[in-house]
Amino acid sequence: MAVQQRQWGTTPSISWTLPTEKEIAQDKELTDELKRQGQYEAPGETEKKQQLLIQLQKIAVEFVKHVCRKINLPQSIINSAGGKIFTYGSYRLGAYAPGSDIDTLVVAPRHVNREDFFEYMPSILEKMLPPGAIEEMKPVPEAYVPIIKLMISGTDIDLNFTRLAVSSVPWDLDVKDTNLLRGLDDRELRALNGPRVADELLQLVPQKKTFRTALRAIKLWAQRRAVYGNIVGFPGGVAWGMLVARVCQLYPQATGSVIVMKFFRIIGRWNWPQPILLKESEDHPIQARVWNPRLYPTDKYHLMPIITPAYPAMCATHNIGPTTKKIIIQELERGGDITDKISFGRLQWKDLFTKHTYFTKDYKYYLSIISGSTSKDAQASWSGFVESKVRLLVQALEGQGTIGVARLFNKGFAREHRCNDEDEIEAVLRGDMQYQATNVKTETTDKINDPLHNAIARGNADATAVADGSGEIARNGVEPHAFYTTTYYVGIELAQDSTKKLDVSAESRDWKDQQCRTANFEEGRNYLNIAATRNYDLPLDVFASGEERPTRAKKKLPPKKASVTSQKRNLSASGMEVWRDATIAKQSRSPLTVTEVGLLNDLPCRNFPRHRTK
Repeated sequence: MAVQQRQWGTTPSISWTLPTEKEIAQDKELTDELKRQGQYEAPGETEKKQQLLIQLQKIAVEFVKHVCRKINLPQSIINSAGGKIFTYGSYRLGAYAPGSDIDTLVVAPRHVNREDFFEYMPSILEKMLPPGAIEEMKPVPEAYVPIIKLMISGTDIDLNFTRLAVSSVPWDLDVKDTNLLRGLDDRELRALNGPRVADELLQLVPQKKTFRTALRAIKLWAQRRAVYGNIVGFPGGVAWGMLVARVCQLYPQATGSVIVMKFFRIIGRWNWPQPILLKESEDHPIQARVWNPRLYPTDKYHLMPIITPAYPAMCATHNIGPTTKKIIIQELERGGDITDKISFGRLQWKDLFTKHTYFTKDYKYYLSIISGSTSKDAQASWSGFVESKVRLLVQALEGQGTIGVARLFNKGFAREHRCNDEDEIEAVLRGDMQYQATNVKTETTDKINDPLHNAIARGNADATAVADGSGEIARNGVEPHAFYTTTYYVGIELAQDSTKKLDVSAESRDWKDQQCRTANFEEGRNYLNIAATRNYDLPLDVFASGEERPTRAKKKLPPKKASVTSQKRNLSASGMEVWRDATIAKQSRSPLTVTEVGLLNDLPCRNFPRHRTK
């Protein structure tokens, strides 16, 4: 009599076949390659993080007791108040790389609030951790979900806070219990959603080790191919995790290598917009809003819905647009072709993790969305707001009949400049690199990982509530002032059947004006501009070591006709001007002619006052 096998997920599994010797060998090869790629940390580092979390658990309990004492609660309530640390994200899923931060959540009883968290937690951390252990501490009170960014003995910690509508939080609290959601407001629900989704996800995969191996591989692949990041319209870490989990459900006995190979074909050929579900949707008496395209019209427009398994179910990929969907499917198809060849021994696992060619060969034309501010704190806020809105510009460009692809790169490039006056700021905003600070390295936004920038970019903070950090640009020979910019790049590919000239000025101006009319923009402190750039004029700092910037193709000139005056349109006639890389800009400021597609090479910035030196 056949043993009835458990159904994982919403449909029966495709195969329960046990791994072959070849598949086991390929799984070892995959694990070895992930180790060579630096995706596993040393056992000593893992132990160090575990000990740190034990310390944070003690600090969470002491924090709750401290607040209880401050409001004069009885000793019996103080003793039972509790408090607990939960982890979530890549650390909780067990698929994190060395140097990754740990997302943690402090859960407290109802008599502890967010004001208490920011008032008392920093001093308690300093008191209870060893002297010098805290290398950095940055509270972000503006965040929708309260957060303190910490660097403790080399470990990056995001310490979030929420409270439950209960009198005590015992050490064995099960965060998956939906009854804990009663009496919570929106921000408290959102905070609790992180660990709830992570815990549910781990309960819904047949083999955790297999899941973690496959997820490490898929996350590394997605990052290398620049298809990673929810804010810019790609799946984030949790969404990729849910996709891997669904494939694990379909092949419960498979090795991690088999899951990776099946992943590209199954997800790449999924019948979108049919949603990815790890379990059937559940109802609950609190009646929170759940993803349901039958009830909510906006849910119908999600192109690749991946639904979180914890109540209330949400779409983790609502930011995906037509272009990012197209790019994701193309990359999944490419990944499938590579893993097919790996299966037959014609390629190796390292070939799957080859870096993208976004800047080196994918596009000829780019839009540079340049946000700037006169102080670092102001720029953290302003750039986060701009990042959250760039997707809307891409959507407008996608509606252009002349554009086939408008692809936003998934990271911003943060630079520091030295400017004497507004003229030099204007040059920087047009893409001129000659004022860039030579002693400050360009960093990408994911490496900086600024908590205020991230909170605002994700819509989890008020971008207007920032400390006054506006600086004055030096004039009349005074020491140049620091000017901070963050640039996002949009690669442009023309539609194959397009015969018209490409003109994005209307969409760009409309988008820029919308952002500069919001309360987040402060004239004289914040700046915004959009400039067009050819691939051979891209700044050198967008290229990694070993990559080469494209060179300008030499064109054969037609025979001159003495009797005919050239009709080639000059940019100066349209009021536009090209600002090229610093090495070129220093040699010549002459406007270039519009060639090939008539790309508008600069959109004038009118969002700052003019202060000229005499």
